[in-house]
Amino acid sequence: MKAAMLRSVLRRSCSTTVPSASHVMRRGFSSESSPERKVAVLGAAGGIGQPLALLMKLNPLVSKLSLYDIAGTPGVAADISHINTRSEVAGFMGEDQLGQALEGSDIVIIPAGVPRKPGMTRDDLFNINAGIVKSLCTAISKYCPNALVNMISNPVNSTVPIAAEIFKKAGTYNEKKLFGVTTLDVVRAKTFYAGKAKVNVAGVNVPVVGGHAGITILPLFSQATPTANLPDEEIKALTKRTQDGGTEVVEAKAGKGSATLSMAYAGAIFADACLKGLNGVPDVVECSFVQSTITELPFFASKVRLGKNGVEEVLGLGPLSDYEQQGLEALKPELKSSIEKGIKFANQS
Repeated sequence: MKAAMLRSVLRRSCSTTVPSASHVMRRGFSSESSPERKVAVLGAAGGIGQPLALLMKLNPLVSKLSLYDIAGTPGVAADISHINTRSEVAGFMGEDQLGQALEGSDIVIIPAGVPRKPGMTRDDLFNINAGIVKSLCTAISKYCPNALVNMISNPVNSTVPIAAEIFKKAGTYNEKKLFGVTTLDVVRAKTFYAGKAKVNVAGVNVPVVGGHAGITILPLFSQATPTANLPDEEIKALTKRTQDGGTEVVEAKAGKGSATLSMAYAGAIFADACLKGLNGVPDVVECSFVQSTITELPFFASKVRLGKNGVEEVLGLGPLSDYEQQGLEALKPELKSSIEKGIKFANQS
């Protein structure tokens, strides 16, 4: 696929963006008119990190692309640096180069950590990935405390609260700048819904709220557009498939990986939305797991309006069907437990 085609994919927002005239004009930012923006990818040599780095290299809103990992980054950076797009690429390897990788970053994307394997839950990843996230966020608080942080490392329901606590301890926490990337849940919900509704997926929108694991993932198919009036049993099946999408890929790869490619795509889409928000594009709305007051839980995924400061507004859930209301109540205990587990880890260790 040619670079121009891939760039057009990135520009095709999966958000609930309102297509105003100024928005349409600004979405076509050329490199000459775009501000300088540095994006750092932490975990850039991994299964998600490499395709994510490639997709960010294709984004014309990025002027500097910083790739960091504990090993393998020089080769990935050399490879990607040969691509004839705007951004300058630099690779950094090992803890002693982490500060250099982060300095001056506008957005830090964190796909670092171990992937899921068959039989593993996201909670099984906790002990390894929680420690990785803690050390990376400690460095972020020191070297780029004002950056937007896009957390991909699982379990997101716990790693986002860990990051918040680490930033609080450092005195740098800004709830408007910390995001759990739940875009893959939205991407899956759109794809699966379009297939059942027999509509063009490019025009589909489905909000997904709650968290980012199992039953905490709640797609709001009652709010999906275009409306398809699918029967209840199909809505339930679509909900279950969206919730189990990660497991579907893990099992299909039979021990050789997790949802790395689709996650990289979703991560690139969300980072693109953050860049547009920073650059002043109006009405950029994406679902994300953020500090929230729309439920009694301290963190919750819902539609978020993005802007120059990160989160401009956390939007409400809107009207829910009876089935979705039941799902909302059912997910709260598990999500609450995951959030508390992250907070406890950050404050004990």
